[in-house]
Amino acid sequence: MEEKTINQVFRNRAKKYGDRLAVEKKLNGKWESASWNDYYERARAVGLALYSLGVQKGDRVSILSENRLEWLYSDMGILGIGACVIPIYPTLTDEEAEYIVSNSESKIMIVENNVQLKKALYVKERFKGLQKIVVMKNEDAVNTPDFVLSFNDLLNIGHNEYIKNSELFEKLADAADLDDLATIVYTSGTTGLPKGAMLTHNNVISVIKALDQVEPHYAYDTDQTVPFLPLSHVFERVAGHWYGMYVGITSSYAESIETLLADFFDKKPTVVLAVPRVCEKVYQKIIAKVEASSPLKRKIFYWGQKVGAKISERRERKRRIPFLLRMKYKIAYKMIFQNLQNALGGRVRWMTASGAPTSIDIIRFFNAAGIMVIQGYGMTECCAPATMQNIANYKIGTTGAPIPCMNIKIADDGEILLKGGNVCKGYWKMEEETREAFTPDGYLMTGDIGFFDESGFLLVTDRKKDLIITSGGKNVAPQKIENLFKSDPLFTQFIVIGDLRKHLSALCNINLDQAAKLAEENKISFSKPEELLTNKDFLKIVQEHVNELNNHLARYETIKKYSIVQNEFSQESGDLTPSLKVKRNVIKEKYKEIIESMYAGDNA
Repeated sequence: MEEKTINQVFRNRAKKYGDRLAVEKKLNGKWESASWNDYYERARAVGLALYSLGVQKGDRVSILSENRLEWLYSDMGILGIGACVIPIYPTLTDEEAEYIVSNSESKIMIVENNVQLKKALYVKERFKGLQKIVVMKNEDAVNTPDFVLSFNDLLNIGHNEYIKNSELFEKLADAADLDDLATIVYTSGTTGLPKGAMLTHNNVISVIKALDQVEPHYAYDTDQTVPFLPLSHVFERVAGHWYGMYVGITSSYAESIETLLADFFDKKPTVVLAVPRVCEKVYQKIIAKVEASSPLKRKIFYWGQKVGAKISERRERKRRIPFLLRMKYKIAYKMIFQNLQNALGGRVRWMTASGAPTSIDIIRFFNAAGIMVIQGYGMTECCAPATMQNIANYKIGTTGAPIPCMNIKIADDGEILLKGGNVCKGYWKMEEETREAFTPDGYLMTGDIGFFDESGFLLVTDRKKDLIITSGGKNVAPQKIENLFKSDPLFTQFIVIGDLRKHLSALCNINLDQAAKLAEENKISFSKPEELLTNKDFLKIVQEHVNELNNHLARYETIKKYSIVQNEFSQESGDLTPSLKVKRNVIKEKYKEIIESMYAGDNA
C-alpha cells in the first residue's frame, strides 16, 4: 500500500524493524535508547493521552525542548491523532514563545524541564486557550498547578487508553489526509513578526520520497547518524528525523555541541547533517592547530592540502587520477586526512553544509578526507530542501539540481521561484502575507538571487534584501566576501556593511585563541587574550590579515574599514538565528553607532 502520510510511514517501519534500535539520546553521559517497537508504543501512548485530554484532529500542540526522545515520541504521537505540531526553539524568550503558542492557538504545550516550564506558565497567564502543560523532566512536581502533568503521567494515561481501545490510535492515524497540516514552523522573524509556514503531510511525503528517488541513494537502512541540529528546525526534522524514518536508519542524538566529537567517536556515524558554521569551526580548529606546530609539520600539511585539493577537483570532474598523484595522495591521506575522518568516527561518507554558502577550500579539504560535503538549497516554506547535490554528479560551489518533486525558475530580476509538492500552503492566519509570497501562477518567491549553470545546477548568489548596492552603483554579494574572511582562523564572524555607501566596511569577531598565538609569535605581551582587541601592536597584525584577504577581491569589494565587536555574535545575544545565520537587520540596528563611525566624513 502506498504511504500517503507520515503516520503510515511510521507504523510500517515499526512493523518492519521491530526490536531493532531506532533512536537513542545521550543524557548526562549515558545513552537512552528505544527500539522501533518502543518508539511506536510510546508515541501511541502520547497520542492517545492527548486525545483523551481533548486534542482533536487539526488542533495544535506545541513542543518546547532541546532534542530528546520525548520530543520524538510527542511529534509522532501528535501526528498520529491527526493534530498539528508546533515546534518552538528552546532558546526563545518568554514573549517569543507566547506569540507562537497564542498565534497557533495551541491547546497543550509539551516542555522539557523547569526552565521551559517557567516560559509555559508565562504563556498560560496571557493565553487562556492553553489548557494543559506537560513537562518531560519535572524536578519540582510537588509545587506544580493541577494543569501541569509529568510526561510519565501522560504515558500512563495513554497506556490505559490503549487497554480500553487497542484500535483507536491506528484509526485516528489513518484518518489523517494528505492535505492535513502536519506542522506549522515559524520563521525566525529577522524582518518582523515570525510567520508560521503551514506544512502538510503531502509536503513532507513529497520531500522524503523525492530524496529517496535520487540514485545513488543518500542513505540506507544500515546507516547510522548522530544528529545535533535542533529538531525545532525544519531541516533536521524533515531531512533527518522523517527522511531517516522513511529509510530506516538509526539515529543517536548527541548530548550537545560540546560533546559532539566524543559522540561521533562513540557511535561512528556514516552520514551527518550539519550547517556551514559547523564545518567552518572544525576547519578553523585544524588550521589553528597546524599553525601552532613546527615549520616542518606546517610544510607537510599545506603540501598535503594541495594534493588533496587536486584529488577532490579531479573526482568532481570525473577525470583520471595519474599514478604519481595517486601515490602522493596515499601519503597525504595517512598523514593528514585520515585524522579528520577519525575525529568524526572513521565512517562518514557525506555530511551536509546547507543553509549558507561554504568556502570551496573547506569543501575540498573534507572531500579529500573521503567525506563528501553535500550542499543544497531550501527554506522552511518548501519543507527544507529544494535542490541537493548528487553524490555521483555534483559541482562544488553550486547547490545541486532540483530534487524530483521541485520545479524551479528564475525571475527576470534573478529571484529564485519555487513550485512543487513540498511548497507550503501559506502562512498561518496571514492571508495578505501569503498572497504576497506567491506569483500569480503559484510560484513561491524566495527572496534569494541565483541562476542555473550550463549543467543545470543552481547557484545562489545572495539574498535579494541582503544584496549590497554601493552609492557608486556596484552590486555586491556580501556572503562571498564574508566566507573569504571566515576562511582565516583569525575571524570567527565577519559581517559586511555598505548599502548605499561609498565603500564597504565590516563588523567582526576575533578568535581569541588564534589572537593569543599570533601575539606570542610576535612577542606582544598580554595577561589575557581579550586585552589584544585594543592593543595597537596586535591591531596592526589584524590589519595585515585584512590587507592580504583584500588582495583576493575586486577593488569595489575590498573592506576599507572594520570594527572588532568584542562580544561574540551568538544566538543567545539575539544576533544569530537558531540555525546560526546572521540576523543582519538586528546587528545593523544594534551596532548602528559603530557603523556610522566607520563612515564619518564620507558624506554618503
